[in-house]
Amino acid sequence: MKLSLVVSLEETGFDAVAMRGSWREALRTAADLGYDGVELAVRDPSQVDAEAVLRTVRDAGLAVPAIGTGQAYLKDGLSLSHPDEGIRARAIERLETHIRIATVFGAAVIVGLLRGRITGDRAATEARLSGALRRILPLAEREKIPVVFEPVNRYETDFLVTMDEVLDLINRLASPALGILADTFHMNIEEASIESSLRRARPRLRHVHVADSNRHAPGWGHLDFPALVRVLRELGYTGYLSAEILPRPDPVSAARQAIAHLRPLLSA
Repeated sequence: MKLSLVVSLEETGFDAVAMRGSWREALRTAADLGYDGVELAVRDPSQVDAEAVLRTVRDAGLAVPAIGTGQAYLKDGLSLSHPDEGIRARAIERLETHIRIATVFGAAVIVGLLRGRITGDRAATEARLSGALRRILPLAEREKIPVVFEPVNRYETDFLVTMDEVLDLINRLASPALGILADTFHMNIEEASIESSLRRARPRLRHVHVADSNRHAPGWGHLDFPALVRVLRELGYTGYLSAEILPRPDPVSAARQAIAHLRPLLSA
């Protein structure tokens, strides 16, 4: 397993991004701290010079395991399940641009808040989301880009909050490109057992977000990260643990704490 740090390519209102502002400086900091990669939070890929970012990533000796899409929902109001067909179409188009930029980095693309919220009837909301994903997934399959769907806790959305709910969606869509992202912060709220949920998700587990119970850096809450790492090893997971954490007391201190707590567990 390897470690990555979430870095936003622009200022964001989303709290749980340790590094934001100057992304070049953030990449250098991640490399200096010893991270293997950076997960890039990207609002609109059409506004990003992907080749320039790639050069900086490579110069820092890093990889990009995943690209986040949440700012397209938070800042631009896009949603894959929105009842307005125009908004839904723009969300589909935006996610397709994320898939295309992901090919530059060899990264997965995350669907988290971009799924939207239940509007009116739940079944109709699910049908709209499934329809949007069915339009997007053929592109992901052709480009061999994983699309990883993230269960998000009930305080941030009312739609697909548990691992089992997302696994049911994934199994119904039956696309080889579609996998699940397990986030320890969300799981601490929604799952009866993080370890059991990870075991159920094993066939589709593609990416892992790590934050402690309070969304601070690992080691600053009450989650049992040694047990988490043991389970992931048992499951044969060899991907990234990506620190999506609050930038407190300051971004560098939070990023330093995350790797200081997790690296010894991966090296044991």
